[in-house]
Amino acid sequence: MFRTALRNVLAHKARLLMTVLAVMLGVAFVSGTLVFTDTLGNAFRNQSAKSYDDVAVAVTTHADRRDEKTSGIDAATLKKIRSLDGVATATGRVSGFAGVADPGGKLIGNGWSNTGGNFSPGTNGKDASYTFVDGTGPVGDGRIALDKETAKKGAYEVGDRVRVATNGPVKEYALSGIFTTEDGAVNAGGSLVLFDTQVAQQLYLKPGWFQDVTVTAAAGSSDRKLLDAVEPLLPKDATARTGKALADEQAKQIEDGLGNLNTMLLAFAAIALFVGIFLIANTFTMLVAQRTKELALLRAVGASRRQVKRSVLLEAAVVGALASVIGFLLGIGLATGLRSAMSLIGGKIPAGPLVISPVAVGAALGVGVLITVLAAWLPARRAAKIAPVAAMSSVHAVATTKSLVVRNSIGGVLTLLGAAGIVAGAAAGSDGRTIIGAGAFVALIGVIVLIPLLSRPVIALVRPLLQKLFGVSGKLAAQNAVRNPRRTGATASALAIGLTLVTGISVLGVTLGQAVDRMTTDNIKADYMISMASGDSLDESALTALEKSDAVSAVSPQQAASIRVEGTYHAASGVTPGDVQKVFSVKTVSGSLDSLADGEIAVGDKTAKSNGWKPGTSLPVTYDDDKKGTLKVGAVYEENEFLSPVLMPKNILDAHQSRPDIREIWLKTDGGASKANEQAVVDALGDNPAMSVMDRQDIRDMFGGFISTALNIMYGLLAMALIIAVLGVINTLAMSVFERQQEIGMLRAIGLDRRKVKRMIRLEAVVISVFGAVIGVALGTFLGWAIGRTLASAIPGYALVIPWDRIAVFLVLAALVGVLASLWPARSAAKLNMLTAIKTE
Repeated sequence: MFRTALRNVLAHKARLLMTVLAVMLGVAFVSGTLVFTDTLGNAFRNQSAKSYDDVAVAVTTHADRRDEKTSGIDAATLKKIRSLDGVATATGRVSGFAGVADPGGKLIGNGWSNTGGNFSPGTNGKDASYTFVDGTGPVGDGRIALDKETAKKGAYEVGDRVRVATNGPVKEYALSGIFTTEDGAVNAGGSLVLFDTQVAQQLYLKPGWFQDVTVTAAAGSSDRKLLDAVEPLLPKDATARTGKALADEQAKQIEDGLGNLNTMLLAFAAIALFVGIFLIANTFTMLVAQRTKELALLRAVGASRRQVKRSVLLEAAVVGALASVIGFLLGIGLATGLRSAMSLIGGKIPAGPLVISPVAVGAALGVGVLITVLAAWLPARRAAKIAPVAAMSSVHAVATTKSLVVRNSIGGVLTLLGAAGIVAGAAAGSDGRTIIGAGAFVALIGVIVLIPLLSRPVIALVRPLLQKLFGVSGKLAAQNAVRNPRRTGATASALAIGLTLVTGISVLGVTLGQAVDRMTTDNIKADYMISMASGDSLDESALTALEKSDAVSAVSPQQAASIRVEGTYHAASGVTPGDVQKVFSVKTVSGSLDSLADGEIAVGDKTAKSNGWKPGTSLPVTYDDDKKGTLKVGAVYEENEFLSPVLMPKNILDAHQSRPDIREIWLKTDGGASKANEQAVVDALGDNPAMSVMDRQDIRDMFGGFISTALNIMYGLLAMALIIAVLGVINTLAMSVFERQQEIGMLRAIGLDRRKVKRMIRLEAVVISVFGAVIGVALGTFLGWAIGRTLASAIPGYALVIPWDRIAVFLVLAALVGVLASLWPARSAAKLNMLTAIKTE
């Protein structure tokens, strides 16, 4: 029977081609994901370990010039650490944001990973953390060094003048040197600027103080003993760990981060393989049907049912093994391509070998073979039931009425249970997403079971239209599409699964996007928003400069703070009285916002309601500096996403913050947004590359950009499942044409020309594809609505939006898929010799 199985595989190479492709693509997705994440993890772990190779002890603090409670490590403590037995070197570090402008004034890098630090030379004049390829390290004020990638992007050479922005005004420095580094910020696409140590301390902390200290050990010294000696010298807010402990911790963080990426990619691989199951099952079902006589003869000459079943499963295993090997090799290529693609889009991946782990090899081969064998199990079971007497005719077993009733009953029950779960999850709000997920899976399985039953009435609706438009070809296409409902259902199911997910994601994405867009439009009056590209606070000099600009008619900051009322913390913002109403749409519930000018505060309605506050209420408050005071509520306003629950005059907060924490500045300009006004704002800010000037459209894009990006990523990842679904349509039609050679020959003999034969096959493909698409779109819309209901409470103004334009595109693309998938089968059918075809059994 094993030899028989091998011969059958070799005898049906062309018919098994699409199955091999489907398994191959799914396995490539799985193996490519595993190899890619293993390679990334290994490269980053090696980089992390390398960066801590010479580190015996690392001391870290969270010191910041804005935070007076944490001071860092002073020069005296650093000196004591250096004097300890076994210490070779002890280097103090300070760091913060530093943005480099290119010659055109634009920021180099992505903002959040643009950093600055201090050059700390040893007795040899070198800093071991950096290797200079040109020039020297910066010593003294007015000099900097740049990493090699940043210097290349800006076309800077040693001796050039470079504009650098920190959290204050832009300054110009002379470039003293260019260096290479394994710094994580640079590898993430950012930049690194080195300053003289005293300059860096002035910028990021205070003179004579460091945020971190790196200790290297003398020969023969123990890291553990050095750690024990260093710890007693440190302030309470400092943490000391060995370099190995830090490397291990970073490796764990890398592993956790890549684990999330791995899980997401494998989930989409699982979807692709799930879709592939239908293609494989369809292929083996048709092969079994075509080999009825052969299998029955095997039974007649003594083969048992178990041997016949085993023979079909062995065929599946051979096909799965072959596809898995090819898919694994393709996956390695995919992983290499993904790595190169990340480098092209600016993500610098550390050098390292391609990692092919035993897990990746085992998963690829195991998944491919297992999926193929599982998908072939039902066809194999049917093959084993073929009676020996069937060898005397070409008729094979057909589904009984009882089996169809059982199938449809199970499908109906599953669909109803799944739909009930989805509705229950939607009603449960934010806690119902897990219920929706379970309900969606059950409902999808139920619909797949019911699709053969649904195919007859749905396709019957379009039969008159097909006949009217395309004549006899349209009539025959509709009849052929429902001739074998199970086959049609399995083919349509693959497309239905893909389009269920695509439609659900589209409905959810478009709904959320428009909700965010409405939220932005309804709540913002400002023409521009100013913020730091790093996400850090703006210097107060920026606010002062904008207040003096002739182009600005109203300006208000969002100065972040918190106040404590009766032991409960409340987020607060310092704003400019009178101007805050001009830059935001603030809807007053009670009281008047004009009271801000009198030193009173405004409170959001939800916060006011939960605390029992109203205009006139006096609140005993404790500020960030632990000083106490009393504030009077002057107004209650309708809360929105852009304002803190408590608004107060900026001058009140200034008295309790040594350095104002200004996250954003909102402003109106005379005449509204225009190129001239935007340039005036940029000029007022000193043409600072680190400051982002966004108009209303930019703000909408910023908030909605993530949704659009996420949608595009999802579409890309689901493309694999849709490709496999297309292969399923091609395979079904090709094998159907093979089965119907005699019938097609008869049609040709009675006058159906080649052009009409091609049209018949194409229309059959379009009908099956669009049928699957309609099922998928309907179920996907239902899921999008349900998931959206779980998010509605967190998004003001949420309202379901059905993207009819995208749905129309999906249906048109489904029809196009049918046309493209039918090209080869239709051509094959039209080329059949009618006399030879008539004689075919």
